[in-house]
Amino acid sequence: MSEFDCRRAAAAAREASVRIAGLVRETPLDYSYRFSADTGAEVYLKLENLQHTGSFKLRGAANRLATLSPEQKKAGCATASSGNHGAAVAYAMAKLGIHGVIFVPEQTSTAKVEAIRSYGGDVRFFGTDGLDTELHARDFADEHAMFYVSPYNDPEVIAGQGTCGIEIAALMPEVDALYVAVGGGGLVSGVASVLRSGNPAIRIVGCQPAASAVMAHSVEAGRILDESSRPTLSDGTAGGIEQDAITFGLCRTLVDEFVLVSETEIAAAMCRFIDFEHQLIEGAAGVALAAMLKQKDALAGQRVVVLICGGNVGRDTLKRIL
Repeated sequence: MSEFDCRRAAAAAREASVRIAGLVRETPLDYSYRFSADTGAEVYLKLENLQHTGSFKLRGAANRLATLSPEQKKAGCATASSGNHGAAVAYAMAKLGIHGVIFVPEQTSTAKVEAIRSYGGDVRFFGTDGLDTELHARDFADEHAMFYVSPYNDPEVIAGQGTCGIEIAALMPEVDALYVAVGGGGLVSGVASVLRSGNPAIRIVGCQPAASAVMAHSVEAGRILDESSRPTLSDGTAGGIEQDAITFGLCRTLVDEFVLVSETEIAAAMCRFIDFEHQLIEGAAGVALAAMLKQKDALAGQRVVVLICGGNVGRDTLKRIL
């Protein structure tokens, strides 16, 4: 992505920030004494686990829904989600008076399904891989003349996620490295575009579980791969990627490197955060922390931001890792 394109993406995120101001919460960017001591760096945590609905996903969902025409809003929406995007869409639809259907994979955690329903979402199950669920939801939307809200493959969703980067840059314009979990790539595309527009030297680290690293493997291969995923604590990033995903090209350009982490490393990072930050995080956020800790020997003296993308973790998962 050229410098001009990054500026244009940052401008779209600024417009989104104004558009969704009444729907989202500006989350803290907190200095972490514990993780700074662990690494010898200045480590700051962008706490999207404290966002409404418990994850960053509300930013993109709210922006996409807020840009719909009156006719599109009246027709309703369909979407697919592993949980967090579904909760975000349900919350935003309730606020904006839109009806819709939210498809989730069959193995979606009970906690995330209950969260979607708590915001009034009509939850339906389909498939075992997130990509299968997405394709089904797209077909359903077409068949019922509804608007499909992609979890990541949409410029307005990416712009909404970029508002998180605007909040980071406002408080800390000079950051050496950003660690962010990657699934479909919407979050890293939006945030990295914004931060790089003002700080071209920032190092963007995409973080994925080794059990489901479709984007990292696809970037390495130079094309979007159709590969299966194994079970992972990071259910929010698991699954395949649509073949036409605009985020693929953005990740190839914006992400300087991918770091893959094991389930053991994810669990250990989650426990360390819970023990010392005294908040809950989900597996996807643990992925970003684990990747940062994996590279700790190279971070001394740097200013680092870890994006804590969500806090929606069920009791059964907590029992497994604690």
